[in-house]
Amino acid sequence: MTSANNPVENNYWVIVPAAGSGKRMGADKPKQYLPLNGKSLIAHTLENVRQWPGVKGVVVAIAVDDTEFKTLHCAQDPRIHTVTGGAERADSVLAALNYLSERQPAQTPVLVHDAARPLVNTDDIQKLLAASPIALLAQPASDTVKQSRECEDKSIVQQTLPRAQIWLAQTPQKAPLGLLREVLQKGLQENPAAITDEASALELAGHSPELVAACRSNFKVTHPADLILAEALINYRASESNSGSKL
Repeated sequence: MTSANNPVENNYWVIVPAAGSGKRMGADKPKQYLPLNGKSLIAHTLENVRQWPGVKGVVVAIAVDDTEFKTLHCAQDPRIHTVTGGAERADSVLAALNYLSERQPAQTPVLVHDAARPLVNTDDIQKLLAASPIALLAQPASDTVKQSRECEDKSIVQQTLPRAQIWLAQTPQKAPLGLLREVLQKGLQENPAAITDEASALELAGHSPELVAACRSNFKVTHPADLILAEALINYRASESNSGSKL
């Protein structure tokens, strides 16, 4: 659990997997390069990341044929490094961890953050940094949650799950470099289908990450309508930058 005596981490690294195609967006280019308020989605995310307190560097995992990332203004920041990612998110994260393991101590805190979450709140980053060494941002469920099962050609309710115990995982997700690399390697070898995020790899290895409640603005841009919402929030933050808004 979070302790008032647990100091906020400094000199941590951030990994941003950005080698995917974003098929659910139905766009003609990878999701991370879709325009959002005059910049690409990933540019907004990285500009946010570069402002986090205490961040030492960022490793972005990009596709082998990516020629667009290097054209971004934020890519010129000497704190930003790139590696070639893989077919799946976990492959890209592992490639970045391998890169870092040759340059940083095993105990270095690492935060893995989605390229498609441009609106994470700095206050939430500070809460995550002050939390347990293994932790993630998440959103407590507010809707009633139904578990489904397939019946002929449709989905029907199997049961209602206890909402108080349901959290929706977000990013960043935090763990020590050496530990995260070890559990991700093992998980991909033994049960790759179960590795849906970094926390799941840690759970398979017997760890219990701390859940840190995050602001609702930290949603993942997945469908076209999410871009409209993200742009509205970016514009709202710009207009309220001097009002102390926490959105």
